[in-house]
Amino acid sequence: MGAAKMSARRRRAVPWLVLGLWIVVLAAVSPFASKLADVQRDRAVDYLPASADSTQVAKIQERLPGGEATQMVVVYHRDGGLTAADRATAAGQIGRIADEHPLTAEPRGIPSADGTTVMYPVANTEPGADEKARDRLVNDVRDIAKGEKGLGVEVGGEGALATDAGEVYNSLGGPLLYTTAAVVALLLIVIYRSPLLWLVPLGVAGMSEFLARAVAYGLNQGFGTSVTGQSGGIMTILVFGAGTDYALLLVSRYREELRRTERPYDAMAAALRGCGPAVLASSGTVAAGLLCLLAADLNSSRGMGPLGTVGVLVALAAMTTLLPAVLVLLGRRVFWPLVPRYGSTPKVRRSLFAAMGSSAGRRPLTVLAGGAVLLGALALGVLNLPGSLKQEDSFTSKPDAVAAMGTLAEAYPERGTQPVTVITPADRADATLATVRGTEGVDSARKGRTGDGWTEISVTARNAPQSAGETATIKALRAELDGSYVGGPSAQQLDLKDTNSRDRMIVVPIVLVSVLLILVVLLRSLVAPLILVAAVVAVWAAALGIGGLVFGPVFGFEGTDPGLGLLSFVFLVALGVDYGIFLMHRMREESLAGAEPVTAALTALRTTGGVIASAGLVLAATFAVLTNMPMVQLVELGFVIAVGVLLDTFLVRTYLVTSAAVALRRRVWWPGSLSRAPEPPVRTERQPEPV
Repeated sequence: MGAAKMSARRRRAVPWLVLGLWIVVLAAVSPFASKLADVQRDRAVDYLPASADSTQVAKIQERLPGGEATQMVVVYHRDGGLTAADRATAAGQIGRIADEHPLTAEPRGIPSADGTTVMYPVANTEPGADEKARDRLVNDVRDIAKGEKGLGVEVGGEGALATDAGEVYNSLGGPLLYTTAAVVALLLIVIYRSPLLWLVPLGVAGMSEFLARAVAYGLNQGFGTSVTGQSGGIMTILVFGAGTDYALLLVSRYREELRRTERPYDAMAAALRGCGPAVLASSGTVAAGLLCLLAADLNSSRGMGPLGTVGVLVALAAMTTLLPAVLVLLGRRVFWPLVPRYGSTPKVRRSLFAAMGSSAGRRPLTVLAGGAVLLGALALGVLNLPGSLKQEDSFTSKPDAVAAMGTLAEAYPERGTQPVTVITPADRADATLATVRGTEGVDSARKGRTGDGWTEISVTARNAPQSAGETATIKALRAELDGSYVGGPSAQQLDLKDTNSRDRMIVVPIVLVSVLLILVVLLRSLVAPLILVAAVVAVWAAALGIGGLVFGPVFGFEGTDPGLGLLSFVFLVALGVDYGIFLMHRMREESLAGAEPVTAALTALRTTGGVIASAGLVLAATFAVLTNMPMVQLVELGFVIAVGVLLDTFLVRTYLVTSAAVALRRRVWWPGSLSRAPEPPVRTERQPEPV
């Protein structure tokens, strides 16, 4: 009796201890979680390839006298042609800018051929690498440069564009978090049909996000992991999306166990034993896939890997410790009004997934062929993807800097309007300048600052920014100038595109091999993992193809982010295999319990189909939140991942993977011992289990 009382006392104490530990941890990390926004950086160098010319230019510029220069272009425009008063106004305002913010060189007005526009390139080194100081400088220039009576004034250039992009990224944190939480809350209310239960996983997810921000800050301080607006937003999405998925699986199993077990503590222990291995394996697979991004050369991609992994692992820790503790403390009443009573039998009804499984079981080869044809047809939409996204097309609404770029492109079609920067050893500056001026496509060039053994040369190309002609000029300069670096905004975009292509060639195989090895160990098979990996690759291609069908014609996007292919691949493969693990793990359980292959496959679909569907809807909805953000690259990434998750949930897992398992029977577990076990006699399928 004494031992029984002690055991009961321990059962009551464990949830309180877990809850207390989480409260202590959250209180301890609270000062650091709030600092993540302070270390978020969205400068060009934070996104650029680590080894690219343009990155070296940006780093060396920081060491030149005055530090990193903020490049701007002040544009004055009048449709009917600039008047003498307009030119006087422009000269006066530029003079005031030079007086209040000493510039690196005397600004010279460059009139357009049609007389409608004059532009003044200006650069200042006061802010250096301080983003807040840069933003103050840009806003001061905009306050001084004002139009009147039909005279339009816009401030563009690299510095102004960075300020506008920074404002967009800084505005993402709050709206992204609140919108994601609201979407998850709505879906959980619909799924659980309870006025109380949805609050528990949502609250735990919110605490997970808070802890993840503190851990991300620690990675930045301890290891220099870059934190950008994009990677921080993706981390938030993963905490809520993946965390809610794990909660759905655990709560579903916990509900089942409460009907068979008297005490909530014992029911939760049984639920964790039952679904714990699948949750651990799925989160490990996602984390492994994301960590493969460390092999990328692109700074933004490489930083996203650790931050995404932090989001997934923190969500896993919270949903397997804090969530169970809170549910046990609240008891059965948290499920009100659909309380699972001990010894009760749930209402049995024919489920949608039982019907889907039956259709897949009757004609598995037909279903497989039809699904493959459909996915292949959708993948052809990739051929319709627009070209690489230009800087001026990166926003869903045009800020002032983008409007300035449009005005310049129209007024100066015959010349470049943003500088190409060459950094050369100071002792070879004159020879380099001569070579630059003699390079085809160069309109003009002049020396700028010198320091730390380097000299800066500002080059104006004859062709418009990011045009084929300017790209050819940048490549020609790099070919001619040995030992020098060629950078600037257009060179950065070129390096982003080239490096993304290189990263795809390296990261994609690493992701596939890593995920495949984890699945082989988990499922003790080679065939089943190959099926799952092939399925998620097909889903990725189809989702990207659907993007090609809507990005230009429907959304009106002028280009595709160069990193879309790689990032969408990593997320869809890692997250898609997640659901495959839930299905195949249950299928293997049924087979080990003695079920014949067809029965095992259909039973696994019936028992996990509802949970996988709910989890897929939640994950797709969280990534769909990105489609409401003001950055085209975030909209594209969120759309492709959301569509891919839905395809994976309702087509691939339900029909194709199940059909493949039915068609292959025991061979799906080859070469494991389960593939060699004698098949039991075919028996009548069990009655459908409740959803």
